[in-house]
Amino acid sequence: MPSTTTRFAPLARIVRGSGPGLLLAHGAAGSAAGNWGPLLPDLAAHRTVVAPDYPGSGDSPYEPGEPTLDEYADRLVAVADEEGLTAFDVAGYSLGAAVAVRIATRHPERVRSLLLVAGLAGGSARQSALSETMVRLRDRPAELADLMLTVVFGHSWVDALPADRLAELRQALNSPQPDGFPQQFRLAARTDVRAELAAVAVPATVVGAAEDMLVQPAQHRLLAAGIPGARYVELPCGHLPMVEALPQLRDVVLDFLKPGS
Repeated sequence: MPSTTTRFAPLARIVRGSGPGLLLAHGAAGSAAGNWGPLLPDLAAHRTVVAPDYPGSGDSPYEPGEPTLDEYADRLVAVADEEGLTAFDVAGYSLGAAVAVRIATRHPERVRSLLLVAGLAGGSARQSALSETMVRLRDRPAELADLMLTVVFGHSWVDALPADRLAELRQALNSPQPDGFPQQFRLAARTDVRAELAAVAVPATVVGAAEDMLVQPAQHRLLAAGIPGARYVELPCGHLPMVEALPQLRDVVLDFLKPGS
């Protein structure tokens, strides 16, 4: 098993609930609370939830350099160690889905099952170019906000928003991005876990998002097709099902959490 010992400071994390362990991996430029917050009460009702923040996200301080997927995977497992989890399920969102796959292939004796939501598989020149574009626009927040409005959220959801809520959303998107934003999106641009999917030897549920323009549904389907026996569920939303399709996502999550699932 690869060592989880690192030279880095411990990551900030949310720890809630009781029972079997569940390790959460958030998306690029997200956070444990930002990406998983709407689902935390449901998750904590069934599991001991350990949800770290990557460096430069949430409450974890920024660290210079360019992180690797192996580094993120090992550091999340190190947090699980610190919280006393020996075996655990792993749920990953967006870039976190690739982190979850890497955890399952680097630490197979630790992982019981996978839940991958709107996940990144890799191998898409379009997705990589889009990630790099978002990095270049970080210091032009109004333009970045317009891009995020068109690719992060599903068109059906955005088009149905009342004018006042749409204005609030545009203002929220214009907020400063976390310090780890460039690192994490550059990592997303170069991430590719397709070759290791066949080695995932645990039950997996893959949640796709039919209107996702940030990490397109073809990426979600690659994850499901590549993992032996994976279950695939597609929701009618954009890249943020926890915002646009929370009731449907909650149903999938609760099914994933059932004993023996």
